[in-house]
Amino acid sequence: MYPTISTESLSLGYGDTIIIEDLNLKIPKGQISVFIGGNGCGKSTLLRSVARLLKPNSGNVMLEGKAIATMNTKDIAKKMAMLPQTPIAPEGLTVYQLVKQGRYPHQSWFKQWSTKDEEIVQRAIEATRLVDFQDKAVDELSGGQRQRAWIAMTLAQDTDIILLDEPTTYLDMTHQIEILDLLFELNEQENRTIVMVLHDLNLACRYAHNLVAIKDGNVYAEGQPEDVISCEMVRDVFDMECQVTADPLFGTPLCIPYGKGRCLIKKPKLVAEA
Repeated sequence: MYPTISTESLSLGYGDTIIIEDLNLKIPKGQISVFIGGNGCGKSTLLRSVARLLKPNSGNVMLEGKAIATMNTKDIAKKMAMLPQTPIAPEGLTVYQLVKQGRYPHQSWFKQWSTKDEEIVQRAIEATRLVDFQDKAVDELSGGQRQRAWIAMTLAQDTDIILLDEPTTYLDMTHQIEILDLLFELNEQENRTIVMVLHDLNLACRYAHNLVAIKDGNVYAEGQPEDVISCEMVRDVFDMECQVTADPLFGTPLCIPYGKGRCLIKKPKLVAEA
């Protein structure tokens, strides 16, 4: 069986600047995969290429064993939905109208708007807690509400694969957890494949089945969070010293960075790993 998404000798860049070089990667089907890494390491660039928003310099992105570059755009949109980092809605567009756009790949001259389309749109609005805002213009919403509206549109596309570039941007802590819980439920209950870029290492460890740590355009480490996260990995990938312990609620890796701040206990001496 083919993995849902894979890359074959993939190289990506902008102009003469190479961001990703000769990358071979397999994204497991039916799991939550999270790309992590420092700013400028190539994780968002990789996600954009997977969504066919960026043409490779060389190599291929494969979707269920088929080169994505050879596939029809509408066929891709029925299999895979992408939420970019900073989407922009036309002025005056309401939340309902935006979410409705997610059904576009399923429309044709022979298949117009149906009861099923309406049900999927309303379910997406309810799941993102936007029922009270569905008639409001997107550009009148707060940053967090606006992000939830875009996520609702992505959910309305009703695909087996969902790609999200920093989906918790602009969200407060409560809504970050709500969105990540929602994505977790979509994976658990509907077996959807979720691929995300996240900056928060601890949330990435809590929700991901598969972590992909990227450094300088290459995969530094890949696997379950407990196999990927270590003091050495954080030092090499993020240039940061930390302690790694177990999350007291979930048992997943918990990264505690060193740094300055108010301290009520005696700080341990920073000792290099043997």
